Amino acid sequence: MVGHIEWVQFLAVDQLPRPGAIGHALRCLEEPAGGGAVVAVQMARLTQQPVQFFTALGRDAVGEACVKRLEQLGLEVHVAWREAPTRRGLSLVDGEGDRAITVIGERLTPTLEDPLPWTALAECDGLFVTAADVPLLKACRAAAVLAATPRVRLPVLQEAGVALDALIGSGLDPAERVDPEQLDPPPQTLIRTEGAAGGLSLPGGRFAPAPLPGPMVESYGCGDSFAAGVVTGLAARWSLAQAIALGAQCGAACATRFGPYG
Repeated sequence: MVGHIEWVQFLAVDQLPRPGAIGHALRCLEEPAGGGAVVAVQMARLTQQPVQFFTALGRDAVGEACVKRLEQLGLEVHVAWREAPTRRGLSLVDGEGDRAITVIGERLTPTLEDPLPWTALAECDGLFVTAADVPLLKACRAAAVLAATPRVRLPVLQEAGVALDALIGSGLDPAERVDPEQLDPPPQTLIRTEGAAGGLSLPGGRFAPAPLPGPMVESYGCGDSFAAGVVTGLAARWSLAQAIALGAQCGAACATRFGPYG
């Protein structure tokens, strides 16, 4: 896993914020989250072995707390320390499962110039990228299976010109909508998730969501959990349909948890 982290405070509230209203938090949880962390932890749970996570964090107490917690969750964390604050976030969810997220600070991105053990990338059966610079994304192609999210940012994807095995993002978020013709070469597989409606895979067509294994709690981390399942399946040489089915199960399980890890 190559990507970013946000230290997120999760609040279950009686109502989402609206002008002039005072809300109350019913439950609170703090975790290192963001796309990179959520994907990496889900991969570790699926494989039942340590997952290498390359990231960047601020040289502060929050950054240190991120590393400690992620190691507890089964990750081998390689950190490029920055003289900048670790990004934070606030995720609010109401009793209906609707949520609102606010991020605080700039996303910290690892680069190929950081003194990290990049040679390990070539040993990876599967690799997912949520944040990288152009040289690092090119280096990530050394992995047997390489997938990314559009959150890497379109200019980086275009300039790197890397042949992705899969580009996985939200079909409901305009910021994550990338068409295959925008990339050269185009990704071998383009997957767009649509929450409870399932999603679309090109090739492959529409796919259905997996049934929830319990009551719906919130949607934070569902898309990232889905991506982790897909990449883990592809790395295990499963068919695309099998990998998507695994991803759908991971996303459905995440929806029944408060916070991305339960």
